[in-house]
Amino acid sequence: MIKDKVIAITGASSGIGEATALLLASQGAKVILGARRTDRLAQVAEKTGGLYMPLDVRNRENVADFVQLALDNYGRLDVLINNAGIGPISPLDELRVADWEDMIDINFKGVLYGIAAALPVFRKQNSGHFVNTISTAGIQIVPTMAVYAATKNAVRTVADALRQEAGSTIRVTSVSPGYIKTNFADSMTNLEIREQTRARAEQIAISPDAIARAIAFAIDQPADVDVNDIVIRPTAQ
Repeated sequence: MIKDKVIAITGASSGIGEATALLLASQGAKVILGARRTDRLAQVAEKTGGLYMPLDVRNRENVADFVQLALDNYGRLDVLINNAGIGPISPLDELRVADWEDMIDINFKGVLYGIAAALPVFRKQNSGHFVNTISTAGIQIVPTMAVYAATKNAVRTVADALRQEAGSTIRVTSVSPGYIKTNFADSMTNLEIREQTRARAEQIAISPDAIARAIAFAIDQPADVDVNDIVIRPTAQ
């Protein structure tokens, strides 16, 4: 049941995060929203009636404060959706090391910081649910996506280990989207790949609402049902 659940979402200012916030709020959830773009975030918060704060998942203390925002206002946290991510993909030969480091810091370490902040809360409550946005890029490895896919598969590995360690009262769900209509390409520093990605997305991408519905499905299951992995692609992909 989603109604009245306290759900924190990282990367909530647009795309999958925004769509998920809107859907969950429409079903009665109390949403806590975090992202770096506070102007966009404020608009989403206004639409959802949710709380929000500036959030950079590269900063562990910032992530801890994000979880604390839920506790301070509602006394609990039921779901943490680790959704923040970037994808400045490029061939390895270009040696865009700064991009590699950003992907590791946001896509992987940001999720670890979320786990570090929320897991003690979930243990104390004896309940909780982690939802991680991963990618089909980690399932089918292709050129230019080496580091991006590696960060997503690192999350996949940690999530499955967490699921097995968590016991019978904490749930872990990983959602792997394919081409989705988001601003994913904006973070790409290779201009040619950015335009190729945008063109491909224009041809086949599906709405982020599809991912939001999948996340809502996993959250809405009975407490003893853990939906572990969901893969969602456009039929044309």
